[in-house]
Amino acid sequence: MSGEEEENAAELKIGEEFLKAKCLMNCEVAIILEHKYEQLQHMSDGGADQVSQVFEKSQGYVKRFSRYKNPDAVRQVRETLSRYGLHEFELCTLGNLCPDTADEARALVPSLVPGGRFKGDEKIDKMLNDLSLIKKFE
Repeated sequence: MSGEEEENAAELKIGEEFLKAKCLMNCEVAIILEHKYEQLQHMSDGGADQVSQVFEKSQGYVKRFSRYKNPDAVRQVRETLSRYGLHEFELCTLGNLCPDTADEARALVPSLVPGGRFKGDEKIDKMLNDLSLIKKFE
């Protein structure tokens, strides 16, 4: 993104590096860090002692703020949101914050403005309902 062009999440102007990046939801990061922690525990010579304070704090943060704990639910959330043609940034924001209403979703993710890809609340409401069903049956 050029230095003259201003970033604006409402218009998905978040920088070239972010548009091409694969974003992860907190629940996905929690699974990755848990797997890494288990690997360190199984290492010989006190592998768990190699865990840094930053690692522990990061793991604590994503565990605390993960809306989905079950790995199958996490996979379902990504698959479900991907079907709606969301950008990675939008997908992860919605997956992390789990808004209850279309108005709340648009407040949190301004690029979901009516008239764009989402021509009203119906599609957003359906997407949010799909997320709540995953959470309900997790």
